[in-house]
Amino acid sequence: PSFDVDGIDAAHKLAILAAIGFGSFPRFEQIHIEGIRHVSDVDIAWANEMGYRIKLLGIAKQDAEGVELRVQPTLVPVSSMVASVEGVYNAVFVRGDAAGTTMHYGRGAGERPTASAVVADLVDIARNGQVGTGQRVAAFSTLSEHLTTHPVREMAEWRGEYYLRLAVADRPGVLAEVTAVLARQLISIDAIHQRGRSNVVAVPLIMVTHETTERQVRIALAEMEQLDCGRETPRFIRIERGV
Repeated sequence: PSFDVDGIDAAHKLAILAAIGFGSFPRFEQIHIEGIRHVSDVDIAWANEMGYRIKLLGIAKQDAEGVELRVQPTLVPVSSMVASVEGVYNAVFVRGDAAGTTMHYGRGAGERPTASAVVADLVDIARNGQVGTGQRVAAFSTLSEHLTTHPVREMAEWRGEYYLRLAVADRPGVLAEVTAVLARQLISIDAIHQRGRSNVVAVPLIMVTHETTERQVRIALAEMEQLDCGRETPRFIRIERGV
C-alpha cells in the first residue's frame, strides 16, 4: 500500500511513459516524488469549496531546457477531465504538437484488469517466439541503442500557483506576519481564506498564490515555520489548470 500512498507506483509508470514518449532512459532516481500522506480532510474540504479536486498526478513534460518529471498531489479544476477520474480508474493524458490532447481511460486495479495486462504480455511473447524474433517492437518504441539522456529540470525552478495551508494561533497580527514573509519572497497572493475562532486550538489559514517558483515557496514556508503564531508544519499543494 505504501507504493500507492507515497507515489512510488505512479513514479514507476511515469518513468516508463516518459521513456516511450521522449525516447530517453527511464531515470527513476531523477523523478520528484511526493505522495498523499500529508493531504488532510481539511485540504480536501477547502479544495472542494474553491472549485478544485485533489488528484495524485504523474507529470512528464519536455521542452528546449530538458525534461520535467514529477509525481505529486495536485489541485485541478473541478471542470477538468482529470477531476472526473475516480475510484479504481486511471487516466493517461498525452499532449502532442499536432494531435493535441488524447485521453486513455480505464480500470487500473482489480483481479481481472491486472490479469488482462499479464495475459497481453504473454500473448506478445508468444507472437514474438512464433515469428522467430525476440522483440518485434522495442519496449520503449525506440531501440535501446537509440535511447538518449535528456537533462532533467530541477524542481526548484518549477513555476506555478500554489495552495498553502497553515495552522495558526487566532490572534491579531497573525495575517500581517504571514503575508510579510510572502512579500519578502516576492510571492503575490490571489486569495486568502480563514474561518472560525478559537482561543484553544489553532485555526486553518488558507492561501492561494499567483504564479511563483518552487524555490520561493519553500523558502517562505521554512520561514513561516519559525513564526511564533504557527502551530503545525505549513503545507502546500501545487495547482495545475491546464489538465
